[in-house]
Amino acid sequence: MSRRPRLAPSEIPQRQVIRGWLQEFRSRSTLRALLLSGFDLLLFAALLVAIVRVESPIAQLLLAVAEGFVIGRLFIIGHDACHQALTDSHRLNRWLGRLVFLPSLTPYSLWEVGHNVVHHGYTNLKGFDFVWAPLTPAEYRALPRWRRRLERLYRSGWAPGLYYLIEIWWLRMMFPSQRYMKARRPAFLWDNLLVSAAALLWIGGLVLAAQATGQAAWWLVLVGFVVPFLAWNMLVGFVVYVHHTHPRIRWYADKENWAKSVPFVSTTVHLRLPFGLGAALHQILEHTAHHVDMGIPLYGLPEAQRRLEAALPEHIVVQDFSWRWYFDTAQRCALYDLEQNRWTDFAGRPSEAPLPATAP
Repeated sequence: MSRRPRLAPSEIPQRQVIRGWLQEFRSRSTLRALLLSGFDLLLFAALLVAIVRVESPIAQLLLAVAEGFVIGRLFIIGHDACHQALTDSHRLNRWLGRLVFLPSLTPYSLWEVGHNVVHHGYTNLKGFDFVWAPLTPAEYRALPRWRRRLERLYRSGWAPGLYYLIEIWWLRMMFPSQRYMKARRPAFLWDNLLVSAAALLWIGGLVLAAQATGQAAWWLVLVGFVVPFLAWNMLVGFVVYVHHTHPRIRWYADKENWAKSVPFVSTTVHLRLPFGLGAALHQILEHTAHHVDMGIPLYGLPEAQRRLEAALPEHIVVQDFSWRWYFDTAQRCALYDLEQNRWTDFAGRPSEAPLPATAP
């Protein structure tokens, strides 16, 4: 197996060269993909049954949060399928992706366009990539008061799920208007109808289960559907936020400067969680390797990330998670001054020297 030596800080090859270092990690296993999908689908179903059957409301709420976490795991598998990184069959990836996306109510084709084409194609390029794109100080000042308050809430650190629920899922995936999705494809409508039917079946099943077990239907729908869905939104909003928000991460307004920065390496964070939580999230936080090569399956990302960090230590942002770091980042990285190439808080004060990233 070839090893790539560390390069000098000034050296950073083009993407195709870097991807060449990671070719050995692109190997996919259909059996492994089916086992991962089957396990998480069974876990999702088992938790849903447990929510219906347990008698303690506290236990039901805890199980509901756990259900939201499992929805996140299923989504990450679907994310791999949408990148054609899950199995060697494009058709199987499409249908398996649609299946495991159902618990998160994610329309496959709309996610594919917004994520694969826009986000991965133009990561952190202002005006193209819309995912957690920061406002400039001037843009923020031009907002009406209610929208400024909403932006403060989104970026407070406390409401990443609200941002994802409204700005990504509701506006851009669920029957989006032409303002948010100019293209119109039959697959968009069919996938929206598919996830809508899944939601109705899910809710209807809980109402029937409530009648059969003598529980209040509103309560069982709350703990069996609403809380898991909100917990999933909190999880995905948090994950996407920490991927692309950091004092060392830049956003760009000029496409030429953006391209020169090799953005597939320089615009994302490798966040390291304690207690094996990164592995529990199917390695989605090994995010630099994923942006360099979307064809690497989730189980190949840890080794690929280590290879990149050994070769490009000065260019990859690696951060150990702590709540202090997270809320400090939320306070200091609220807006982005594109002229000065730096983050500011909501008052326009520039971020001080960035917190040190942890060396690999």
